[in-house]
Amino acid sequence: MTIESRDKLSAAPPTEAAAGPPFAPLPRNPGTALELDWVQGARVNLSAVERRTATLTTRRSVKKAWQAAWLLKAITLIDLTTLAGDDTPGRVRRLCAKALSPVRADLLDELGVADLGITTAAVCVYHEMVPTAVAALRGSGLPVAAVSTGFPAGLSPFETRLDEIKRSVAAGATEIDIVISRRHVLLQDWQALYDEVRLFRAACGDAHLKAILATGELGTLRNVYRASLVAMMAGADFVKTSTGKESVNATLPVSLAMVRAIRDYAERTGFAVGFKPAGGLRTAKDALAWLVLMKEELGRRWLEPDLLRFGASSLLADIERQLEHHVTGRYSAGYRHPLA
Repeated sequence: MTIESRDKLSAAPPTEAAAGPPFAPLPRNPGTALELDWVQGARVNLSAVERRTATLTTRRSVKKAWQAAWLLKAITLIDLTTLAGDDTPGRVRRLCAKALSPVRADLLDELGVADLGITTAAVCVYHEMVPTAVAALRGSGLPVAAVSTGFPAGLSPFETRLDEIKRSVAAGATEIDIVISRRHVLLQDWQALYDEVRLFRAACGDAHLKAILATGELGTLRNVYRASLVAMMAGADFVKTSTGKESVNATLPVSLAMVRAIRDYAERTGFAVGFKPAGGLRTAKDALAWLVLMKEELGRRWLEPDLLRFGASSLLADIERQLEHHVTGRYSAGYRHPLA
């Protein structure tokens, strides 16, 4: 596989930027042997990371029709999520309906993109709600992702975590968001982390595995980079920042460390791995910042749902509100946009 070069922000027409040009499917990351020398030799320059991320929201400005197109693109990358203790089948069905029609039809008409069939990338729920989501999305082609392996702490017995993956896949989930055991990272036990993720990957079968690192609990960016590498070596299809339940979730510095790990892995092995920031992405401005990060660091190919996802719920409502402002010139009240 040829990894696309890291190009600059393009001036593609808004409709093309929203829909994206067709890309050939990528081979799935098979993983590699654990290369401890590579992992242990990794270094991250905190000051350089902070300087780099500080420029992402200041050097680039996407306005008017281009901003609307980028926000439409962001919608197609959202894993629309509900992970609340009071989730009900009715809430999940509403979530699925919103995922299939994420933007009001009149706004799509005014934007000239009604024929693009814009949906979110997936719906993400607890295992208990997988059958409800699968039934609500049947025939749409929209995948269901299940959080698994003792989410969010990942401290249930190992066999229980494996069984949960298998049950979610059997129920119809085609994507599994697993949580790693943070202690393996904190203790620098990279073999244990590799073995754990490798077994989770095997339990997923054909379902894609997103490895949640819970970066807010890993201590350092060096640990974040190393954990990303090990998860990819073990066969993760995506590396994901957070469960959304930690005190610190997705941040640009953490994301840059993970994206650089993805880039290094791709250049060394030839396999592209996806990235999913989750937790704390609430505004359209947030979405634009992460899109710029991916575009500049990894290139255009990483702006497609098979390589980039946003784990979010409230993000969609703010994007829709910004799109209405683009169409009407006025900011609407939040209640005008049905929340998932």
